Amino acid sequence: MTNSLGSESNPLRVAVVGSGPSAFYAVEALFKEEGLHVGVDVFDRLPTPYGLVRGGVAPDHQKIKSVVKVYEKISAKEGFRFFGNVKLGRDVQVEDLLARYHQLIFAVGNESDRRMGIPGEDLKGVFSATEFVGWYNAHPDYRDREFDLAGAREVAVVGNGNVAMDVTRIMVEDGEVLAKTDIADYALRALETCKVNTVHLLGRRGPAQAAFSPKEIQEINKLGHVDVVVSERDGSLDEVSRDWVDQQSKGSIQRNVQFLTDQVAAGEGSQAKKVRCRFLVSPVEFLGDEEGHLRAVRIQRSELYLDDSGTPRPKGIDEFEEIPVQLAFKAVGYRGVPVMGVPFDERRGVIPNQDGRVLESAGEPVLARQYVVGWAKRGPTGLIGTNSPDSKATVAMMIEDLPDLEATVDARPEAIVELLREKEIDFVSYQDWQNLDRHEKAEGEKSGKVRQKLSDIAEMMEVIRAAR
Repeated sequence: MTNSLGSESNPLRVAVVGSGPSAFYAVEALFKEEGLHVGVDVFDRLPTPYGLVRGGVAPDHQKIKSVVKVYEKISAKEGFRFFGNVKLGRDVQVEDLLARYHQLIFAVGNESDRRMGIPGEDLKGVFSATEFVGWYNAHPDYRDREFDLAGAREVAVVGNGNVAMDVTRIMVEDGEVLAKTDIADYALRALETCKVNTVHLLGRRGPAQAAFSPKEIQEINKLGHVDVVVSERDGSLDEVSRDWVDQQSKGSIQRNVQFLTDQVAAGEGSQAKKVRCRFLVSPVEFLGDEEGHLRAVRIQRSELYLDDSGTPRPKGIDEFEEIPVQLAFKAVGYRGVPVMGVPFDERRGVIPNQDGRVLESAGEPVLARQYVVGWAKRGPTGLIGTNSPDSKATVAMMIEDLPDLEATVDARPEAIVELLREKEIDFVSYQDWQNLDRHEKAEGEKSGKVRQKLSDIAEMMEVIRAAR
């Protein structure tokens, strides 16, 4: 049928909520679908696209950020539009989009953090890694956070994944290195007064199960002015881990074990700054002073056992320790937040779905024409590139559903523009973003930086309006 949905005379119209990597990989998959004629509109509550690539990747990891070149090529394709500064649930509702698009993709990521549920978690000085990462990356949500980096000498970082590595490295990194990046200017000023000399990396499992990648931990060790210290007790493999490591094919596990073994042999080192890698320890309480400020973290030691699947798991033993710290960052995982009008699985912190098709709730029927990709689909796992096959899989479901799709929609491309103008929403086009992008790069160049990021939405809109 020449007039079938997705044909030249009846193109498919898709709305994507969120503009991070999973969103762009979904758009790419739609555009690459052979014989499919499709227009895709991408919405974001911020005036800026790219999600965690802009707001989460560490400023000294510019090579990773170069992935935006891929997204820029996708954005240049005919049929792509960006609507920034438009928030679902505030400016438009799910019903508004379903009335104007045949299919709807949620690519909203995980914007919050998991709570640990231990006493003292709300003391002054205890933060999520999400807050710190957003703060130094000039994310508008976190620009007003304050961290007493000048008053703290010892810091606990709970968790030892790559986010924990970023948080640790930024605290001990040389200010001159950071000054050339796109780090937020207020964060750079604060870090230049940073007096932190010891970071305690607290890992729940053993050294063989460390969540960091070899490259990330070795990057800290190569800074030169920092010693990565591992005690013999923390770096030793027990029988459970030795047997488990022998069965693993991932080279990263062997490299991590070798690195940690070498650091045990290296001892304390001679540098003033120390990153102490602890394993088989779990915080059970953050301890405060009389004024409610963090003064220490109480940890419990664990030992490993094999669960039914043969995976090493920690269990607490009757051994405790107090570590004096003045700041703590919880890097124990991201978590989704509910979006108005969108189903939410409170237990898992994701949008309930079956292979990317959104469900009314976990275990309930599929909601027609609604799909999910990325962390909102599977939880906070994988790297930026992991989102590509994940998004392709969801798009495959969307294509599969096309023949049975029944909906009366106002599929005119101008329909959504009319609605936003009627609501007097000052949406940001992709060209507007490109103007802001050029502005930030030009301002950064003046002071030898990659870019001078704006962190205030009002300031961003001021630049955008002036350039129109």
